Amino acid sequence: MDNPSQSFREVVVWQKAHAFTLAIYSLSSAFPSHESFGLTSQLRRAAASIPANFVEGFRKRTLPDKIRFNNMAQASADECLYHLILAHDLNYADTKVLQSDLEEVSRILQGYINGMKR
Repeated sequence: MDNPSQSFREVVVWQKAHAFTLAIYSLSSAFPSHESFGLTSQLRRAAASIPANFVEGFRKRTLPDKIRFNNMAQASADECLYHLILAHDLNYADTKVLQSDLEEVSRILQGYINGMKR
């Protein structure tokens, strides 16, 4: 399967996932210090995993490999959504906008996966 884009940086889903990850790092820097090795770390890892898994799948040669890495990106997005809900419920931050941004990333990623399957 050929990629019409020469670089993952040209793909909208990566651009939005990367911007989301940057926003997560900014947001989580204000979390309580006792969360440094807990929620802060887990949220950042899950967020960074979305664009990272997309990038890993971008150059894979076989369709099953591409889809597998994009499915991992989607799973990381789901994990991230839970962490955002938790942060909101713990009153660490208002995460409603980021939840919405993440849902957009997830929808675009699913569209990308569906396009590969066609």
